[in-house]
Amino acid sequence: MLTVGKQRYEGVMLHYAVVFFVIAIIAAVLGFSGLAAGAAGIAKILFVVFLIGAAITLILGRARS
Repeated sequence: MLTVGKQRYEGVMLHYAVVFFVIAIIAAVLGFSGLAAGAAGIAKILFVVFLIGAAITLILGRARS
């Protein structure tokens, strides 16, 4: 969980990964193959970064308890 001021942001990377995935799907349906490939690539990178962060958080969380 990322906290900035009084606002709480949970799963920001996962949210953006889903957003870029939806953009890729829409662009592919409309025939914009270059844009679809770029958006899909960004979505993959953000999803992998999210998984790595979740794994690190899980490991560090278990180490504290």
